[in-house]
Amino acid sequence: MNRLVNKTAVITGGSSGIGLATAQRFVDEGAHVFIVARRQSELDKAVRQIGRNVTAVQADVTKLDELERLYAIVGKERGSIDVLFANSGAIEHRTLDAITPEHYDATFDVNVRGLIFTVQKALPLMARGSSIILTSSIAGVKGLPAHDTYSAAKAAVRSLARTWTTELKGRGIRVNAISPGAIDTPIIDSQVTPAAEADQLRAQFAAATPLGRIGQPEEIASAALFLASDDSSYVAGIDLFVDGGLAQV
Repeated sequence: MNRLVNKTAVITGGSSGIGLATAQRFVDEGAHVFIVARRQSELDKAVRQIGRNVTAVQADVTKLDELERLYAIVGKERGSIDVLFANSGAIEHRTLDAITPEHYDATFDVNVRGLIFTVQKALPLMARGSSIILTSSIAGVKGLPAHDTYSAAKAAVRSLARTWTTELKGRGIRVNAISPGAIDTPIIDSQVTPAAEADQLRAQFAAATPLGRIGQPEEIASAALFLASDDSSYVAGIDLFVDGGLAQV
């Protein structure tokens, strides 16, 4: 339980779901974690749940001035970053005939633009040998109806992990992606109306997954811990699927 002792981690999308579970796991492993999200009320709840060694910063990853403010706080309080988990994301289902410029912009602003500048603005603080983890998705390799822009955005995340691995090799910074499958987070509830249909959606995902169930946020957190720690010291540029086999067979 000490794989991240005295390390500093920044997790965007850190107030719920995968981000919150990962923040809790990183703290349990000895890190001080900065969790970042847009809603202060959710951040406050997350801080109470984690309980220690956590700092909440309200920020929108699509706004560069707010990212700069985030990293100013991190730099002042901790001096450097050892682990960056660029985890913020959003999904809105649209088929090709229903895509609008506004939908496109909203999807790519969070999942690609926000991710790029989350990493770029962090670089001055990143220590040699640090780890960058990007949240991609099985949607990046699957042809899922109504996932047009989201799938394209997550495929871009995978591409960025490859490119940044080569660009940052001189600094000894490792970049890897995680591609979750169907994970039991609030995002599932947001994908259906009415909310009562969420359980049906969970059952559909479970039936489609070889392991016969959907995943838990803590299972993604375990994968993130591996990529954040020295356990993965010779791992770079990969896309680690944590999907119960959903995209593998």
